Amino acid sequence: MTEPTPEPTPEQAAAQEDAQERQQAERARARLRAKVFGEVLPEATRDDRDDRADGGDREGAGSDDWLRRQVPPHHG
Repeated sequence: MTEPTPEPTPEQAAAQEDAQERQQAERARARLRAKVFGEVLPEATRDDRDDRADGGDREGAGSDDWLRRQVPPHHG
């Protein structure tokens, strides 16, 4: 049989409450920063995304195909 967990001391309970309050305050500050300044860094950059996911090869997408299309005919 397992022993019941002992109740925290008043000091432990106060420390736990302080930690929870600090976490809540930090989350509130983060929400306010996001509301005021917006998202500083996007979650996904162009390097992370598949440029061809929309069904076509966009002009200037940075692919090797785009680079090959820019070679003049007399250099081909």
